[in-house]
Amino acid sequence: MTELISSVETIDVRFPTSRHRDGSDAMNPFPDYSAAYVLLRTTGGAEGHGLVFTVGRGTEIQVAAVQSLAAMVVGQPVDELIADPGALARRLVGDSQIRWLGPEKGVVHMAAGGLVNAVWDLAARRAGKPLWKLLADLTPEQIVAQVDFRYLRDALTEQEALALLRAAADGRAERERTLRADGYPAYTTTPGWLGYDDEKLARLCKEAVEAGYQLIKLKVGGNLADDVRRMGIARQAVGPHVRIAVDANQIWGVPEAIQWMRELAEFDPYWIEEPTSPDDVLGHAAVRKALAPVKVATGEHVHNAVMFKQLLQADAVDVVQIDACRVAGVNENLAILLLAAKFGVPVCPHAGGVGLCELVQHLAMFDFVALSGSTDDRAIEYVDHLHEHFVDPVRISDGRYLAPTAPGMSAQLVPAALADYRYPDGPEWAAPTMAGAPAA
Repeated sequence: MTELISSVETIDVRFPTSRHRDGSDAMNPFPDYSAAYVLLRTTGGAEGHGLVFTVGRGTEIQVAAVQSLAAMVVGQPVDELIADPGALARRLVGDSQIRWLGPEKGVVHMAAGGLVNAVWDLAARRAGKPLWKLLADLTPEQIVAQVDFRYLRDALTEQEALALLRAAADGRAERERTLRADGYPAYTTTPGWLGYDDEKLARLCKEAVEAGYQLIKLKVGGNLADDVRRMGIARQAVGPHVRIAVDANQIWGVPEAIQWMRELAEFDPYWIEEPTSPDDVLGHAAVRKALAPVKVATGEHVHNAVMFKQLLQADAVDVVQIDACRVAGVNENLAILLLAAKFGVPVCPHAGGVGLCELVQHLAMFDFVALSGSTDDRAIEYVDHLHEHFVDPVRISDGRYLAPTAPGMSAQLVPAALADYRYPDGPEWAAPTMAGAPAA
């Protein structure tokens, strides 16, 4: 009997991180890290797990979007889905009625990504491999077949993508051994949340260096005098040789970004992340030109591969930051990784929110083994929050991500987390002490 997708369950899960200002930045002062959690079940008893990261209010809208698309997945043959997740991605993204709400951006696009990622998780579980290994074992032709090149061919053709992947074949086995033995570089944002006081900032900066991190990131953009003071504290704590990146989370216009960053130049910032609107390609290019040699990084809110293409074509970014949940899943992130490789721009994935570290590590590790072949000037963001709620949480040692070994995309939440933090009826939200949480 043919195994089918029998159901798609979507759960609104929210964690009250706002209580301690974890995750706070200039745009998001009181975030409650949350997710629209996606669970696929099959008639054979198998499961696939995915999620869409959110920060509190509005998660119910993301859940509704996933549920709207779920009808296009339920009843589908499992073997066909996992043999070609790209076909599902094109079907979800290209649906004429849903597409009107995008196209290829926002809530519906992210919902498609949650479903596509859950299918990839199912495929990796079926193969008995972590997702990074499943992807790395695909042939160049199989990888290219997963990418929709329709809007990309003026920057990257199928033939160019095949050439990039084939060129990386030499040394692939050795890189996999290196990854398994040494892991992948990480950087940490744990010290840098805007709501932390100066003592906590200094302490966490020192702890980060002691833990082996060579790059930390601070949130900026709330108040210039505060940023100058905080950068001074961080630089003193980590010394002159550890890199400090800063992240404005889109708070500035272009002239303000340039002026503000010039005030921070004495502290040798490594990059400025999201200096202005994520849609402003020419604005990023102007900031990059004005602030060199400070690098410009962006990507966590760049809504599709076309935007990444334009940022690269316009010489607007020095660092591409993919996000496992912002675009339409693994397939579109493969396209972005190929674009970055074509333009020779390093990828430093955005992570930190619920499950983002768990999911995106697989994409970066695939890139190292099978595409870019390098970890030079590359690191995956790490934030020490909420990993205990995952069945297969990230593992960090000496400032590096250790390669996952369990089958899947590492997206599965433990049952207790789903029960306790389900919104609004889970006990962590129903308790009287939670009534005043800012983001609820």
